[in-house]
Amino acid sequence: MPVAFSFRKAIAGAGLALAAVACQSNSTTSETTAAPDAAASGLSAGTWRGVLSTQGQEIPFLFDVATAGGSPTVTLRNGEERLKLDEITTAGDSTTIRLGVFDAALVVRADGTDKLQGAWVKYDAGKPYRVPFAAEKGAQPLFPVMADQKALSFDGTWKVTFKDEEGKTYPAVGVFTQTPAGITGTFLTSTGDYRYLSGQVDGNTMKLSTFDGSHGFLFTGNKLSDTNSDTITLINGDFYSGLSGHETWTATLDPTAKLPDANALTGMKPGQKKLDFKFPSIAGGTLSPTDAKYQGKVVVVQMLGSWCPNCMDETNFLAPWYEQNKQRGVEIIGLGYERASDDEATAKRKLTKMKQRLNVGYDLALAGVADKDAAGKTLPQIQKVLAFPTTIFLDKKGEVRTIHTGFSGPGTGKYYEQEKADFNKTIDQLLAE
Repeated sequence: MPVAFSFRKAIAGAGLALAAVACQSNSTTSETTAAPDAAASGLSAGTWRGVLSTQGQEIPFLFDVATAGGSPTVTLRNGEERLKLDEITTAGDSTTIRLGVFDAALVVRADGTDKLQGAWVKYDAGKPYRVPFAAEKGAQPLFPVMADQKALSFDGTWKVTFKDEEGKTYPAVGVFTQTPAGITGTFLTSTGDYRYLSGQVDGNTMKLSTFDGSHGFLFTGNKLSDTNSDTITLINGDFYSGLSGHETWTATLDPTAKLPDANALTGMKPGQKKLDFKFPSIAGGTLSPTDAKYQGKVVVVQMLGSWCPNCMDETNFLAPWYEQNKQRGVEIIGLGYERASDDEATAKRKLTKMKQRLNVGYDLALAGVADKDAAGKTLPQIQKVLAFPTTIFLDKKGEVRTIHTGFSGPGTGKYYEQEKADFNKTIDQLLAE
């Protein structure tokens, strides 16, 4: 029998657990309302440096404001990434900048000339989630550089181990590119990557940050050098995430560092070959892999959440890919796992917004809540769900051939290119059968 979906039961069973390492599952209250002009919002055109203050740390990020036509738009800058924010409303002296597809906002007010004060607010965190925010206009580095000593090099590929507050560890690969202007890079993990990071090196200390609307990350690392040279042999660091997340990390330089095979981290249970589910489509009706639309075709099942930046990276790849390849006999079913604090109508609204903003042409369904264990119960034929996103490849007979955990997004450079190449290779092989 196919697994039917009850959103209310799914919420009751899932609690408020986090869903993945890289996509930490973080609803909507509506903010009032009038379209602002630049003067009323305090958002004057130019480049700004914003700072989130949390856990005794500062998480800086840069953003650009444009005021064409009198109405401001904000563009977040993370390394090479540009995230345009155009849902901006003002009520009284308060301006709300909605953060893309995420159920979150920067709520700000002018603090004198070319300064802002306010908070980063998540509406779907299941509990009050406000991080103090301030910003000042003017071109500035992300992090001030104080030391007179020579900056040691973090450039290269690193074998990394993260440790959480409970002592649990997980492997990662750090990839950094350092120039006189600063340092960029990311960390890859088995559940996804930490996206576009950028910052500065100050003597023997590296600082990297990012803010994409769903996540605010700060990574610091101290470099330990050999006695008679500045060759780095080890990094000891801290990782601060949002309101309360904290982990430590260590790294050694290793150009051959790699993660476990993402296609081998989970699989089907013994004796199981097919997925058997029926979930409500956000367009009405239900979706099941046994529907006539999918028969005789290669089908990709994408487990995602609108709260998850790694899922948005994958969706930004899959949406145009589907339009270019659907005529080959390929379909995609997106299974949405939303926050446990959401009701069915809210979850549907979030997925619909994601579909519209990212131009998603493939089918999307309400599948459950953003919890790995609960998600596993919605697809009981699978051994376990380790991350959002998880991508499942079905052959023309409807049998599961590959389950791919996580996604290496565009912030990972060559690893993203390999991710896309492996995806296309798998599809080509299944279509050729």
